[in-house]
Amino acid sequence: MTVKPDSPHRTRFEGSEYRFCSAKCLAKFQAEPHRYAHPAPAAAEPAAPPGTEYTCPMHPEVRQLGPGTCPKCGMTLEPVLPALEEGENPELRDFRRRFWWPLPLTVVVTAIAMAGGTFEALLGAAKPWIEFALASPVVLWGGWPFFVRGVRSVAKRSPNMWTLIGLGVAAAFGYSVVAVLAPGVFPESFRIGGPDGHIAVYFEAAAVIVSLTLLGQVLELKARSETGAAIKALLGLAPKTARRLNADGTEEDIPLTHVHPGDRLRIRPGEKVPVDGAVIEGESAVDESMLTGEPMPVTKRAGDKVIGATLNTSGALVMQAEKIGSQTVLAQIVQLVAQAQRSRAPMQRMADVVAGYFVVAVVAIALLTFFGWGLFGPQPSWAYGLINAVAVLIIACPCALGLATPMSVMVATGKAATQGVLFRDAAAIEKMRKVDTLIVDKTGTLTEGRPAFHSTVAAVGWTEAEVLRIAASLDQGSEHPLARAIVDEARRQGLALAKPETVAALRATHHRPPPSPPPCLMAPLRPAVSRDMATGDGLTTARAVGARLGIAEVLGEVKPGDKDDLVARLQAEGRCVAMAGDGINDAPALARADVGIAMGTGTDVAMSSAPVTLVKGDLRGIAAARRVSVATVRNMRQNLLFALVYNALGVPLAAGLLYPFTGLLLSPLIAALAMSFSSVSVVTNALRLNRARL
Repeated sequence: MTVKPDSPHRTRFEGSEYRFCSAKCLAKFQAEPHRYAHPAPAAAEPAAPPGTEYTCPMHPEVRQLGPGTCPKCGMTLEPVLPALEEGENPELRDFRRRFWWPLPLTVVVTAIAMAGGTFEALLGAAKPWIEFALASPVVLWGGWPFFVRGVRSVAKRSPNMWTLIGLGVAAAFGYSVVAVLAPGVFPESFRIGGPDGHIAVYFEAAAVIVSLTLLGQVLELKARSETGAAIKALLGLAPKTARRLNADGTEEDIPLTHVHPGDRLRIRPGEKVPVDGAVIEGESAVDESMLTGEPMPVTKRAGDKVIGATLNTSGALVMQAEKIGSQTVLAQIVQLVAQAQRSRAPMQRMADVVAGYFVVAVVAIALLTFFGWGLFGPQPSWAYGLINAVAVLIIACPCALGLATPMSVMVATGKAATQGVLFRDAAAIEKMRKVDTLIVDKTGTLTEGRPAFHSTVAAVGWTEAEVLRIAASLDQGSEHPLARAIVDEARRQGLALAKPETVAALRATHHRPPPSPPPCLMAPLRPAVSRDMATGDGLTTARAVGARLGIAEVLGEVKPGDKDDLVARLQAEGRCVAMAGDGINDAPALARADVGIAMGTGTDVAMSSAPVTLVKGDLRGIAAARRVSVATVRNMRQNLLFALVYNALGVPLAAGLLYPFTGLLLSPLIAALAMSFSSVSVVTNALRLNRARL
């Protein structure tokens, strides 16, 4: 529950103050403070701990605590955030068992049915009874989940793929059972070979449909499990333990869950940074590529920030923990990727409209097929009508249509996250490719937001090293960013600094700006090129940065409201505008832009206002985001086109529209095979995005 900052229910424990939502929670904590302040790590947690939120891969708006099936499409719900050690999908394990165990029975019953006269003469009247005995376990046990989900879909008035499969299998199997147990109830038009002929049974069709549908589900579930590989890889980055330095000088390895803000932690060469914090001792190169996409290790010294789960390569570091648990950069990245993966793309709306009427339309077509063949088809007309109606029900798979865009979004967001580009939702992915105008802030976006030393200009009679040594000696006690840049450079050059006797911070009363910014005062520029720049800095500084980066239009001394107005003006001109910024003053423009792009190095307000975040803060990530957008939209269109064309061609073919011209009919067995592989094809095509070059 939400705890108010001024809650009167509070207590102190181990030097920290804890506040609670109620007196009851306070009493529980006081009874067992160690249990709550230092929870023991779960050694072998279940795949999904109690309280885990589940959602549907096709309908992300469906959320519930605990596992279950989707009330709309009947698919098994998945954890919103997959666990690192979640084990095998229980549905996959169940479907695999239901596929393999009855498979020999399916093979035998199909062989008997296809052999025709050979088994007719050998088995005689017992042949349909043997087929009945062989097919029953396959249909009633192997296909039981299909019937359960089909009945549930009708009860909830939400017809889906299980409605069609359940109807098709039940029609073929139920018809055949009646033909065996009570053949006299059928009229002559159902008999093969005239009035004295026998009633055809389709036990093999029902059994093969179940087996092939199970096979398709097994393949689809295995393929879908790969779409969450990116989040699992991110979760796997976090170390399991940290080495804490105690106040008495001792050290101990503790579980990561026992780290608290303020703890001092030692990071040895080759170890991962446990949590987010700041270096207080040592110097080393830290590999941050797993989170930011930056290929080169970054040098870290005292005062520099470090990110949890990054790799310490060479030297030893001592850090102070600042952010733990869900507050760390890694945890926020995982949450953002999971949120984006479960969002719905605007392109899916068309598919949703089609799917809403799809099942009802297919059932209507199946009924028309049955009566059309029964009334006007060749003998045995009603047998033809039944088998073609079953083929229509089986081949129409709305699952492929429903998975067309969600699978592409899941794979693309995971792939982008490994490159340091985070999308908040699928709409941002779809819209990014349309951007034709980019506006960027300067400080913290085009520039790093801090001064960096460039060079020293010495007067006659002085050396550059001596000037730098004196300046750095004077600046040692100053907190100003310019002073820190000078001191850092002197230390890098190994200059011996003198210690000032007294230090005083004075306010300048006279200031005459130089004709142009000295090189040593220029902030480091990020390697990027943009078309428009809007900054609150002075126009002279803005133009200097714009000239170095080749920016055509430069706007200086711009207020937050002016940036928002600029975005609105460009949108009114018909432009699709992206805004890149990092500060609180950029938040209004980021929110108004068609696509807001926040620097991961910026403020939380900026990142919460933007649907795209660049973890590293490198503007080259914008190009990567655009390539992700183009590739993902292309992939979604391919999936939607395949699903629509597949059903547009498959249903009429199964109904027998080509029979008058070719004399060929689509067997329900082939229809089941095609249906099973339609969803697999959509998921497999989405997985190709993992190999795309970003």
